[in-house]
Amino acid sequence: MTDRNYRLLFGLAILLTLYFDLTYVLYGLIALIFLEGVTNWRIPLLVNRFMQKPGGNALPVESFDFKWPFHVERTWRLVVGFMLFLTAVLFNEVAWFLPWFMGFAIFGAGVSGVCPMLLGLRSAGCRS
Repeated sequence: MTDRNYRLLFGLAILLTLYFDLTYVLYGLIALIFLEGVTNWRIPLLVNRFMQKPGGNALPVESFDFKWPFHVERTWRLVVGFMLFLTAVLFNEVAWFLPWFMGFAIFGAGVSGVCPMLLGLRSAGCRS
């Protein structure tokens, strides 16, 4: 499983839980992505290790110093989890459209393979 496939499935899961109004499943998705961000035990890497496929889709690391010691995927998971927590749990009545937007954006990143947030985090200094 690649990170692209994971984003496709995660975005689809967000959209389905929002469409069918499964709030506890959405809380579980938020807890899952926070757990992945804090521990850096990502589901694609665990699936690849279980299926005896080494690596995954690791990109080569550039030779310059990074501003942040965090990995891009880990930072992405923390930011997405935090934003989903803010918009879907705390400010649901005010910002109800933001979880939908995030779900479509993550699903689109999985389909196209281009995630603007990952590009922004790389340019901000996170390591690949």
